[in-house]
Amino acid sequence: MSHFNVGPMKPQASSERSDAGRVRLAAPLSDLADLTGRTAVVTGGGGGLGLATARGLARRGADVLLGVRDTERGERVRRHLIEEHRLRDAQVTVAHLDLLDLDSVRRFAAEVRRPLDLLVLNAGISSVPLRLSPQGVESQFATNHLGHFALTGHLLTALEEGTDPRVVTVSSALYKGAVLDVDDLAGAHGHSPGRSYGRSKLANTLFALELERRLRATDSPIRSFAAHPGLARTPMHTTYPSHMTRLATRAIAAVIGRDPEPAAAPVLAAAASHRVHPGLFWGPVGSRSHPDVLGVAFVPPATDTSAAARLWTTSTRLTGVHPLD
Repeated sequence: MSHFNVGPMKPQASSERSDAGRVRLAAPLSDLADLTGRTAVVTGGGGGLGLATARGLARRGADVLLGVRDTERGERVRRHLIEEHRLRDAQVTVAHLDLLDLDSVRRFAAEVRRPLDLLVLNAGISSVPLRLSPQGVESQFATNHLGHFALTGHLLTALEEGTDPRVVTVSSALYKGAVLDVDDLAGAHGHSPGRSYGRSKLANTLFALELERRLRATDSPIRSFAAHPGLARTPMHTTYPSHMTRLATRAIAAVIGRDPEPAAAPVLAAAASHRVHPGLFWGPVGSRSHPDVLGVAFVPPATDTSAAARLWTTSTRLTGVHPLD
């Protein structure tokens, strides 16, 4: 296990503490760590928020592996990134990853080189019609949470060898209104695409916090962060089954949403800033084009440690992966 090392400290940009449990970072990308020589994995890196995150990490020197379902599209994205930012040819690579398929998750993890410094759990699907995974779990929960749970478990050893190793889980403030019933993950008691998405985001948040608790209990050098992009204008919003919901979301996003680049600021801060810490939930605030990043305290139901433990136990049973047990 490597020693914790964040490298040379840079002068800090200003940060404002508004009250207990809230930290506002002005100019949040101004003092990100130099990531030269470090390796990052970004799931869902072929477009939207994942691509913006991958671009930000690569521009700071990281070697980035994009986990994508469509490798043809991923290769086009890879070539564009390299040409756009004059990166080394090997600085951005692509590998197939279908988070709904646990065999695909295992194969992808086997391609990750060691040591690994950053794991950004970004990929997700939103508000899709009912579909079950091979384990009989509703697809949004299986993709957004279970696949990432398994991937993290497979990659913990590689992360332990990294420099300032971090896991960043991309969640949503929608977790606050969600209900998680680990005994009904197939949606047998009625399926709502929107409620299922919120449930998966609650699972993401519970996982990030439980992972951090377990990492601290084992004195691991890895840290676990949770971040969210706010309302980001990404292709995710085009998948809603309801035409009216798609139109309404598009209209709202046009008024208050952010493009992927500024929406990715909290994710990049969680991945590489010296000013963030795992105890807060990091998201954008203020300007739509150049937002500050605000860390706020987690609230129920994310603070239910017994629910987090039950989710962890259920996730190990469904995936066959037992991280930190």
